[in-house]
Amino acid sequence: MPGMIRRRITLACALAGLAVGVAAQPAAARPGPSAPVRLLALNDFHGNLEPPSGSSGTAVDESGASVPAGGAAYIAAHLKRLADRNTLTVAQGDLIGASPLISAAYHDEPSVEFLGKVGVTASAVGNHEFDEGYKELLRIQNGGCHPEDGCSPAGRWKGARFDYLGANVLKEKTGKPAIRPWTIRRINGVRVGFIGVVTKTTPSIVTPSGVQGLRFDDEVAAADRAARELKRRGVRAMVLLVHEGDQTPSGQRPDACGVTPGAGTRIARDADPEIDVVLAGHTHQQYVCSVKDPAGRPRLYSSGSSFGRVVTQVDFRVDRRTGDVVRSSLRGDNHVVTRDVPPDPAIEKFVQTWKERVSEVANKPIGRITADLTRTPSPAGETALGDVIADAQLAAMKDQGAQIALMNPGGVRADLTYAASGSEGDGVVTYGEAFAVQPFSNVMGVVTLTGAQLDRLLEQQWTSAGEKILQPSATLRFTIDRSKPIGDRVSDITVDGRPVDPEATYRVAANNFLLGGGDGFTVFTEGQDLVLGPVDLDAFQAYLEANSPISPPALDRISGQ
Repeated sequence: MPGMIRRRITLACALAGLAVGVAAQPAAARPGPSAPVRLLALNDFHGNLEPPSGSSGTAVDESGASVPAGGAAYIAAHLKRLADRNTLTVAQGDLIGASPLISAAYHDEPSVEFLGKVGVTASAVGNHEFDEGYKELLRIQNGGCHPEDGCSPAGRWKGARFDYLGANVLKEKTGKPAIRPWTIRRINGVRVGFIGVVTKTTPSIVTPSGVQGLRFDDEVAAADRAARELKRRGVRAMVLLVHEGDQTPSGQRPDACGVTPGAGTRIARDADPEIDVVLAGHTHQQYVCSVKDPAGRPRLYSSGSSFGRVVTQVDFRVDRRTGDVVRSSLRGDNHVVTRDVPPDPAIEKFVQTWKERVSEVANKPIGRITADLTRTPSPAGETALGDVIADAQLAAMKDQGAQIALMNPGGVRADLTYAASGSEGDGVVTYGEAFAVQPFSNVMGVVTLTGAQLDRLLEQQWTSAGEKILQPSATLRFTIDRSKPIGDRVSDITVDGRPVDPEATYRVAANNFLLGGGDGFTVFTEGQDLVLGPVDLDAFQAYLEANSPISPPALDRISGQ
């Protein structure tokens, strides 16, 4: 069974971070001899085997400076420096999915293999673990070659060396666990239980087919069930790995706790008081906090950024008599994965091997641009790259009657820069660069909406949780006014220069994530006469090939502020 045999990673010293203490106990209740345990944690790795670039490749360090960070060989080097013989390495989900081509071209097997090599023993599932569907997640866990693409150049996939955990992921028909809810590890003579949960919003942010037949329960209720089961088995030291989290102010230092309490804080505060540590993810933020559990005792709650830029270290002691964590011993510390240390040579060689394997595909030129196409928004929220992608999707679905196209901003994952990234030359767009922009392999489709439905759809760009501005094709224009109430912010909608008629029908193109109601755009599910088309990346590639060189469009499709 995966996870039963583990490589131990040895780490050296650690800086003291957050101290979480409890009141002094009477002599009769004082703990006996205790065993030290160290956890090292990663979250939201997203297959970044190579050092990520741009803003995704920097992190704010303890001094407040922005420094280059991340990359598998540097992660391995930092883990080795931090580990000791009492160490377990864990993760909080989104280890795969939305990954660079070096990993995604082989269905993220290289990333999962790397994580096994550095000793990850358990991880919560994240929403992106479902990008290719539940069956594919089971294959990644258990092994076997991809049913369509076959085996990778490394041969038959042996499966993850760690356990994916998802206590709140249930089979819809039976209510039984679809993924292992918890696992137990023995370290330094004591047992530690790990529970995994993923954000209950997963069905709204993943392509519907990816979670078909699954139910995502409340995170706290599922964690409580798992904690009771661990307690029945005599496990008292418990860690919750949760793929959910909170937001922080821009530029926050790694060990600060400036979170805006949200979904992550709710879970950390409300979960069973038997749980001693809550390690979070999903929001790509870095923080180390203390929260009160339902019994009023403080427990550690932290998150470690994303893309392998931060390793979270947690130290505590376990009472050998009771088996419980001595809460006053809890320490948390986020370490930036700087690139000022020698990279781990074995992992460096491993990454280079996969880079060479994918290079022929990645370096193929597919188009040209005259200047940077970026995700930098106008005051109205429109971006040059989002516009170009929407235009590409409209072109791909024109034969199916598409009149307009809309692109979700979260699906645009990287900028296209004019400066050469390799030997291809300035302005050349390679397949690898285009893949970095659109890595999800969503399928294009077109549906019929009335003008009234289109208006309601555009109003769904705002919810109480924030805004997500859809990127329009050149055939669609509208005005927004953020000063008005949610539900009444869009006006002056035109298609091909003509005002939208609420009673008329329009053919609207989008990817299958949006068409399934993703990101809360549920009006799309009311669409009629669905026709599917090519994969979104294929549409983008065809547009680049047919229209190069492409210049940044004027950001005038969305007016207002």
